[in-house]
Amino acid sequence: MSHAFNFLGGEELSQIGATWFVSYAYHEFMTFEHMNWKKVKTFPSRIEKFNNSKKYHLYWLFKVCDMDTEKLKTNKIELAPDKTKAMAKELLEKLLLEQING
Repeated sequence: MSHAFNFLGGEELSQIGATWFVSYAYHEFMTFEHMNWKKVKTFPSRIEKFNNSKKYHLYWLFKVCDMDTEKLKTNKIELAPDKTKAMAKELLEKLLLEQING
C-alpha cells in the first residue's frame, strides 16, 4: 500500500490518488469533456471514495497546489504535474467563488 499523505483526510486521498482526485473534480465541476480520470480501471471505487470525502475537497485542492512535482509525476492518467496544479488552482477559484456568492 502506498503511504498516506500526512494531513487531514490524507489516508483517503492516498487511496484515490492526488492527480486522479483533481482530474475527476475537474470533470465534475469544470468540463465533462475532461476524461483522464477514466484511464484507470479502478475508477468506480475511486468515484465512491471521492463522493464520500467531499468535506476534504477544498482543503485537498490547496494541498495539491503545494505538492512535490516529482511525486505528482507518478500518476497513471497522463497528466503532467504542472497541468494538475493548474487544474487544482482553477477548481479552487471556481469553488471558492461559488461559496462566496452563495
